[in-house]
Amino acid sequence: MNNSYKEVTVIIISHRSKKKVINLIKKISNNFKIIIVENSYDRSIGNELSNDYKNIKIIFSENNGYGSAINLARTHVTTKYFFVLNPDMKKIDDNLINVFYESAKELNNNFGALGPRFENVSEKSHKQSNINEKFGQIESISGSAMFFCTEVFDKNKGFDENFFLYFEETDYCYRSNKNNFKIYQVNSQKVYHEIGTSVETTSKEEINKLKNLYAWHFIWSKFYFAKKNRGYLYSLIVFVPIMIRIIIKLFYYKILKDIAREEHYKIRLNALLSAIKGLKSIKRP
Repeated sequence: MNNSYKEVTVIIISHRSKKKVINLIKKISNNFKIIIVENSYDRSIGNELSNDYKNIKIIFSENNGYGSAINLARTHVTTKYFFVLNPDMKKIDDNLINVFYESAKELNNNFGALGPRFENVSEKSHKQSNINEKFGQIESISGSAMFFCTEVFDKNKGFDENFFLYFEETDYCYRSNKNNFKIYQVNSQKVYHEIGTSVETTSKEEINKLKNLYAWHFIWSKFYFAKKNRGYLYSLIVFVPIMIRIIIKLFYYKILKDIAREEHYKIRLNALLSAIKGLKSIKRP
């Protein structure tokens, strides 16, 4: 048996993502230990998996955010490495996990996190490394697929749980780089991320609510990240012009009586003001 089966735990963070989770699990050998953190208390996922997959541990948790769920899963990891995956990842299989395991050993575990290369050009939130390098050093990788050495993850103190959504992986990578544990892409391994499709919705209204929630957290987390790592004054200098643009657009769409867009900018303004005031990220699905 390949040693990666013994030394790598796969972690999948789910929020009402049962179908995607099951499809992803089917691509991975049951020789791997798998931990699923279900943030919605949807216990039906346990009913569907318990009989067929003895290698899976399911943790039902209050939804405290992506980073918090990873930190929780880490407390159940007993292997040398763990691989965090979003349910909406494509082209994940045993071979990819094995390559990451061998890459970690080749790097002598001297890394903060490893990520794959993304095929879809819509993965805009993170730059890609030089494709000609086997291990492309990069400032930050996408949180949708992150391979960790458990010991190094602990040295970096895991994820900051003040982030609910967005920038938690950027913050982790920033701190890891400061600790001299560099971040790399394993460029031979290419995946596809169906961004924003993991949550199973039942109506257009629910989809719109999620979009508004994402918009709120994106700007809150962006300001919090800047304040935490660059300082409050720097953040104000950067974000006050953004706030002015938001206010102008809010009134512009109010005049046009475009209710949907007006509401969108109200949400963005509320999030930014909350972050500036130092209020916690409290918006939840």
